Amino acid sequence: MKKTWLLGFGFFSISITWGLYNAFVPLFLNKFIGSAALIGFLMTIDNYIALFLQPYIGNRSDKTNTRFGKRMPYLIFGMPIAAIFVALVPLHTSLATLLIFMIALNLSMAIFRSPTIALMPDITPEKQRTKANGIINFMGGVGAIIAFGVGGTLYKLNHSLPFFLASAIIFISLIILLKTIKEKRDTIEYKAHVKPKINYKEELNRPTVFILLAIFFWFVSYQGMEALFTLYGVNKIGMAEHEATFSLAFFSLTFVLFAIPSGWLGAKFGKKRIISIGVVGLALTFFALSFVSSVLLLRIILLIGGIFWSCININSYPFIVSTGNEHSIGTRTGLYYLVSSLAAITGPPLFGQIIDLTNDYTFLFYSATLSMILALVCISFVNNSGKTTTTEQNIINSNQ
Repeated sequence: MKKTWLLGFGFFSISITWGLYNAFVPLFLNKFIGSAALIGFLMTIDNYIALFLQPYIGNRSDKTNTRFGKRMPYLIFGMPIAAIFVALVPLHTSLATLLIFMIALNLSMAIFRSPTIALMPDITPEKQRTKANGIINFMGGVGAIIAFGVGGTLYKLNHSLPFFLASAIIFISLIILLKTIKEKRDTIEYKAHVKPKINYKEELNRPTVFILLAIFFWFVSYQGMEALFTLYGVNKIGMAEHEATFSLAFFSLTFVLFAIPSGWLGAKFGKKRIISIGVVGLALTFFALSFVSSVLLLRIILLIGGIFWSCININSYPFIVSTGNEHSIGTRTGLYYLVSSLAAITGPPLFGQIIDLTNDYTFLFYSATLSMILALVCISFVNNSGKTTTTEQNIINSNQ
């Protein structure tokens, strides 16, 4: 598990970057744009890019063979570029330069995100993947806390400081990964020289389709809420910008604290069961938030919500990987991010449009609740427990 903790630095850098991006870029856009729907749409640029790039790169990395391995070349190329452009985002001088920096950052992040995540199952036996996913998401959650907590404080001092911090962390994380993860040494079964033909008809089996639909709906809910939460806090609750951002740190705090236990629970009781508990709990959390006007109560409910989001998020990626085979990990990672990207494209502008039509930010949480209910319906049709299949166990045993 030591390698998993070190690999977590890659996810840590991704998480802190997106946390800052989702928290502060809507505020930058709000200086030039008055429509919540348009801001929500522009916040989905990364997902339009990911929609095309991440499945392709995930599949491409399955077939890559270099002296650095299958996944690492994409990190080496994408992470330095992302570090440069995340530092440039707050230095925009107009809407045009802000959009250019946003697009460049999103392109570079899309290059290395899927390969970074695919490294986890590459170096981890299937039966340990929920626990390993808990560890890397713990690292990612720490990044989110830094983004929302420390980032909010730094933003108050100077709007550029949080982004400079993220840039430095990306560079440091790349150095750590290069020094500690050697793919041809650490991967359980290194077969990059074999270029398997991926059969998408076989990959999109019944459990996978319903899992993907569930993932779509719960990410519509979460992404829509996160992208517009700072505007909700400022316009509905009356918080200052940095206070609204800091409030999201409460959600991330319990996500982090419960990340590893969620992985353990998923391994012991089944991924589907723990995910379902999380979906029900988060639906109730979002519904409760629609009635809250107190900052203190809002933060208490967000603390509870982070636990349920952990149950969902920690187990969903290992769940979808478990319904495929060992040779399509990158491809299934790409499918996972394809669907989550579609959700992120849908959620913020849809929720923003509802807010514009109703002129009431409370509908942000009504919409998030409904989307979680749809996710629960989809996951109920999955009859795959996410436990190791006989074929997968044979693969694991042959590698031991």
